[in-house]
Amino acid sequence: MSAAALWAEPEPREPARPAADTLVAAPPAAPPLPATHRRRPAARRPRVVDGLAALAGLGLGVTVALGIAAESSGSLRAPGGLATAAGRMAGLVAAYTMVVVVVLVARVGPLERAIGQDRLVAWHGRLGPWPLVLVVAHGVLITAGYAQAAHDGLLHQVGQLIWSYPGVLASVVASVALIAAGVTSYRRARRRMAYETWWSVHLYTYLALLLAFSHQVDTGASFVGHPGARTWWTALWIGTLAVVVGFRLLLPAWRSLRHGLRVAEVRPEGPGAVSVLLRGRALDRLPVAGGQFLQWRFLRRGLWWQAHPYSLSALPRDGRLRITVKDLGDHSRALSRLRPGTRVAVEGPYGAFTPASRTRDGVLLVGAGVGITPVRALLEDLPAGTDVVVLLRGSAVADLVLRDEVRAEVRRRGGRVHELVGPRAGLDLRRALRTHVPDVADRDVFLCGPEGFMTAFETAARRAGVPPHQIHHESFAF
Repeated sequence: MSAAALWAEPEPREPARPAADTLVAAPPAAPPLPATHRRRPAARRPRVVDGLAALAGLGLGVTVALGIAAESSGSLRAPGGLATAAGRMAGLVAAYTMVVVVVLVARVGPLERAIGQDRLVAWHGRLGPWPLVLVVAHGVLITAGYAQAAHDGLLHQVGQLIWSYPGVLASVVASVALIAAGVTSYRRARRRMAYETWWSVHLYTYLALLLAFSHQVDTGASFVGHPGARTWWTALWIGTLAVVVGFRLLLPAWRSLRHGLRVAEVRPEGPGAVSVLLRGRALDRLPVAGGQFLQWRFLRRGLWWQAHPYSLSALPRDGRLRITVKDLGDHSRALSRLRPGTRVAVEGPYGAFTPASRTRDGVLLVGAGVGITPVRALLEDLPAGTDVVVLLRGSAVADLVLRDEVRAEVRRRGGRVHELVGPRAGLDLRRALRTHVPDVADRDVFLCGPEGFMTAFETAARRAGVPPHQIHHESFAF
């Protein structure tokens, strides 16, 4: 499912009728499905978090030290010296913070397994505005300092810097690109944009980083005439580039070529929803778990140039796997017209919305609308003996995507399914939890659906006594 589908999906228009809680009783468990031998994602390594945090702090310390070492008591006492020094420091810290922000969403496998993509995206969102603030502060303070030193006006000094100093025009272009990316990331702005537009704007971030780096090493006081500092800074940025290219380009290209995915069939699954079945080579070697998603690039006219995140709705089996998508935009709508044989490139898998995140033997899986699709795959991948309760939410029964498959798998496991069907206005989540899952505090809660529903359900679960570390959801951004 796309980022827009999962996190910004509006509730569908609902019929004016009372809400209904439907309990689907599970008959005795059916025989287990044939075992499949496939590669699992690598184990999570929580200690990696502490090590990476220490490295990030060390890098920030070195960056600040570079800024301090570039100044002297004489330069600070000169006219405009303090403003210029503060501007240089702001520029250095802004550049370092941009490196950290990029790495957080570079889809680095060990980083994702150790921290979880939802937390990485949350950290990216919190840290993201700071480089923009520091970049603006850098420009304002440098201009003010130079204007004081030249006994010149601010506006005239702006023109002098842009047209007379090497690299400054490129840095202005970089700043504009970064600010555009930052503004379009705000939730209100993003909801008004197509995913394709947002994605295209963010591609300019990489151009902005290249221009910013060139501006700093060519004109920065910390680097001109300081080969050691220049070497360290260059290595930092080249390392970041290698991480991005390796995990976002080379690894996906290798996996796409290795598995040779093609569309096998497109099948309707309900109002506005289709399943895309794919066939490929050695899919048992794809290290994917139920609940994860991949970035999908369908190599046909109009679609090849953009990648969208969709969850697996069925794990690899017999050389096939499947995604299920709801019509919520141009890209997802076009998938219903795919022809068998269409080549597919993939990036991933990603996400910590997997059985490996469990802390308890019992789970509550909650899926709303198209958010049921990763729940379906997660359910399939749970260890035998897991105590399973599934809650499906939709404004009508037809909105419960893959409903029959979920019910069949729950029956096989001897679990329980509850369906919350009806208008949102009549839905009491706290009462539903008390009635159908009275032991919810002793379960891990896996939650997937529209943003508003997930927020409301998480609030209800926490009020019912579920600790935050037992509530799991996923972010599909970036």
